[in-house]
Amino acid sequence: MNSMVLFVSRILLATLFLVAGFNKLSGVDRTIAYLAKQGVPAPNVMVWAVIAAELGGGLLLVLGWKTRWVAWFMAAFTLAAAFIGHAFWNFEAQQATLQMTQFLKNLAIVGGFLLLASAGPGRVSLDRR
Repeated sequence: MNSMVLFVSRILLATLFLVAGFNKLSGVDRTIAYLAKQGVPAPNVMVWAVIAAELGGGLLLVLGWKTRWVAWFMAAFTLAAAFIGHAFWNFEAQQATLQMTQFLKNLAIVGGFLLLASAGPGRVSLDRR
C-alpha cells in the first residue's frame, strides 16, 4: 500500500505543476509581465525556465524518474516561488491575507516534496527505489 500512496502523492503534486506550466505556456506574454512586475531578472528568459521546471518536474514526478532529485529541485523551486510570487508582507490588508494563504500553501507543498525526497518514488515508478 505504501507504494500506491507514494504514487498518488507524486500524481497529486505533479498535477499542480503540469496545470500551472500549461497555463503559463498558453499565456507567455502574461507570465512575462507578471515576472517583470515581481522584479524577476530577464523575465523573457526566465519564463521558459519556469515553464520547463513546472512541465518537466511534473512529468518526471508522474513517471517516478529520479524522484528524490526532482523532489529536492521542486522543493527549492516552490520555496523560491513562495518568496518571489507571494510576498504577502508587500501587500495591504485583504490582499496580504490572500497572498499569505498562497505563501503558506507553497510551504505545505515544499513539505510534501521533502517527504517525497525522503521516501523515494515507491515501486510504481521508473526508478522503483
